[in-house]
Order: sequence, then C-alpha cells, then structure tokens
Amino acid sequence: MERHFDTELDQLKQQLLKMGALAEAMVDAAVTALVERDAGQLEQIYKQEKEVNGLQVSIDEDCLRLTALYQPTAGDLRFLLGASKINTELERLGDQAINICEVVEKLLQEPQLKPLIDIPKMVAISTDMVRDSLNAFVERNVDKARAVLMQDDQLDDLKDKIVAELTEFMAKDSGSVNRAIQLILVARSLERIGDHATNIAEDVIFVVQGRDIRHHQLD
Repeated sequence: MERHFDTELDQLKQQLLKMGALAEAMVDAAVTALVERDAGQLEQIYKQEKEVNGLQVSIDEDCLRLTALYQPTAGDLRFLLGASKINTELERLGDQAINICEVVEKLLQEPQLKPLIDIPKMVAISTDMVRDSLNAFVERNVDKARAVLMQDDQLDDLKDKIVAELTEFMAKDSGSVNRAIQLILVARSLERIGDHATNIAEDVIFVVQGRDIRHHQLD
C-alpha cells in the first residue's frame, strides 16, 4: 500500500511539472508574439489555457483522493496540501499569459512604440523562477526554493525600470499613452508571475520544514 502511495505521489509530481511547463510555454509564446509582432501564436495559447484548467481540476481531485484514501502522515499531508496550493498558483500563471495575449492583440493594431529589451528579460527571469520553484518542490530542496525568493527583487527592479521609462514616453508624447499603458500591464503581469513563483517557493519550505514563512522575513 505504501509503495503504491509513493507511485501516486510521483505521478502527481509529474502532473504538476507538466502543468508548469505548459504555463511557462504560454507566457513565453505570448511575449514572443509581442516582440515579433506576430499574432499567429495567440490562438494556440488560448487552447492551452483550457488544458491548464483541465489539469488544475484533475490535480485537485487527485490531492483530495489521496488524502482520503491513504490518510497520510504529517510530512506527506503537507506535501499534498502544498501540491494543491501550487496547483492554484500554476492556474493563475495561465491566467497571466492570457492577460498578456489580450494586451498583445491591442498593441498589434498600432505601430510599435519602442524596441522591447527589458520585457524579454523579465520573461526569462520569471519563467526560470517558476521552473526552479517547481523543481525545488519535486526535489524537496529548500536551498533551491530560497534561491527563487532571492530573484524576486531583480524582477521587481526591472518592472520599475520599465514603468519609469514608459512614464517618460507618456510625458513627452500624449500619442504614446495607450501603448505605454498596455506595455506597463505586460510588465505587471510578468511581475505577478514572479510572485506566483515566490509563493510556490514558500510552499516548498512549508512542505519540507513545516514552516510558514509568509509575511515573515526569511532567515
């Protein structure tokens, strides 16, 4: 029975990794569509959202079933609670990708405001954070989770830089206001993706150490 439970936990991990990879791909494709000014990828992203939503339902059902069926001890129960919370964070990642898609659709109807340099950097950092936080969960690796938490400031700094630059554009040219605001929305979505990765990293520390570090300074 115990061996079968471990197998089911491994399958749950793989489902979370699949969901995370799908959400990462959605975010990357949405920003690529913006940078390359190519709306051809957007339809696929909307289809992928349905797959992410389906995985969320399936993973939640598995967490509940495993809890009821095996009545896990404290460590495994924390793992299942963490998996359920991470599942929600990953679904919200998909939502952020859709938010970016909706902005891209608007921006592609207007001339490009400026070459995009820092937004792709935000994508790279935020998706790395998501990937590393999920690997930390699967590996129960607290050090890797802490490293994700340290990256959040870098992402916030890039967002602040983008907002400052675009605010300057708006001050100089009223015709740039709508496009600048839309780009700021993209930066904020990417910042939120980093926040979701941070939440996952905090869940890893809870699962492994039984410590809830939300709202507290990490020592």
